[in-house]
Amino acid sequence: MDLIDVTLGRIPMQVSLRMTMAGVPHGFTTRQGGVSEGIYASLNLGKNRGDDLDKVRENYSRVCSALGVERDKLVFSNQVHGSGVRIVTAEDAGKGLDRRVDYEADGLVTNVEGLVLTVFGADCLTVLLCDPVHRAIGAVHAGWRGTAENIVGQAVRTMKEAYGTRPEDLIAALGPCISRCCFETDEDVPEALHRKLGEDVLPYLDGPGEGGKFRVDLKGINALLLQKSGVLREFTDISPDCTLCKPEKYWSHRYTKGERGSQAALIALPGEKVGA
Repeated sequence: MDLIDVTLGRIPMQVSLRMTMAGVPHGFTTRQGGVSEGIYASLNLGKNRGDDLDKVRENYSRVCSALGVERDKLVFSNQVHGSGVRIVTAEDAGKGLDRRVDYEADGLVTNVEGLVLTVFGADCLTVLLCDPVHRAIGAVHAGWRGTAENIVGQAVRTMKEAYGTRPEDLIAALGPCISRCCFETDEDVPEALHRKLGEDVLPYLDGPGEGGKFRVDLKGINALLLQKSGVLREFTDISPDCTLCKPEKYWSHRYTKGERGSQAALIALPGEKVGA
């Protein structure tokens, strides 16, 4: 099933219908609906991109209001394109927007009600996970390096070990990112993915083509890795959008040559029973 476009409180975003039906606040933001100006117009959620911090805070206030979550419960991470997954506790509330982040991780998981796990992308893939049975959630930043290290598989394993999650119970949502149509690379990227992940990823790698370039399907590879981790394919929702194809809708690092804001993927565990 594809993610669907919605507008919540005048904030356009994409959501998983399955997660929405389970009562889990979540969303993949676009670049629309905020107050930032210039190269950051308008919904920049990147605190450290050079944008006016008051405008970034207002952008978060709008997104959190739209999702029905508390801004002071946001939890960020210092993303390093790795495979580290952090177990987030109540002590981490506010780290990122209002407090210093004192750890590096590209994945966050928690079973604490109200915390808003937040990861960022602007061509890289973001992934949200929800276990409605054991009441746990996860958020993952999966660029090609993190994908090569199977960070989504690590997130599933961490949820299993920490919360008793059964992979077959998970709902997964893969957000907008640079897609196979536009993710053109040199040989080092597909070679690393093939070396780390094996023959199964070959159907998601094209090339070499014109100029010796290759193309990579990040969404397809991560959906495969989730499936190999035990997540059911029918419980995996995927955005059809390519960030580079739609620069008016999304932040794309390649399109803007780095002069940009960031979109975010956010998820929170509601206070009442998920799916009730």
